[in-house]
Amino acid sequence: MIQLLFVFSDFALLILRVIVGIIFISHGWPKISDLRGTASWFSSAGFKPGNFWATFIAILEFVGGLFLIVGFFVQVLGLLFAIEMLVAFLVVNRKRGLVGGYELDIILFAASLILATMGGGILTLDEFLGIRLY
Repeated sequence: MIQLLFVFSDFALLILRVIVGIIFISHGWPKISDLRGTASWFSSAGFKPGNFWATFIAILEFVGGLFLIVGFFVQVLGLLFAIEMLVAFLVVNRKRGLVGGYELDIILFAASLILATMGGGILTLDEFLGIRLY
């Protein structure tokens, strides 16, 4: 273990939060923009009621991505995103294979688990506002 690198852990968590947040925003915006089509897809994939799941996931991805970037409720969002990516992997993309299939799902699952367990670091809005969920 290289102890010297621990000095940069808060910056690493900041970079992870920003990148994961941007990815979720970029996937959430099209869902919000075409909520009717998204609801139809969710229904056809077996997630009923489609309107509920489409709205929930679209808002989670877009607003949650924004919140991750600024570091607001990072652990809660990390847990929700990890669950979402696990479902996406197991239910939607598992049969497609790793390349061109579920590689994004599993890397976002792992990144979300890191954020859920480690939090967002000291460079977060939660730290600035003194928000503690425990």
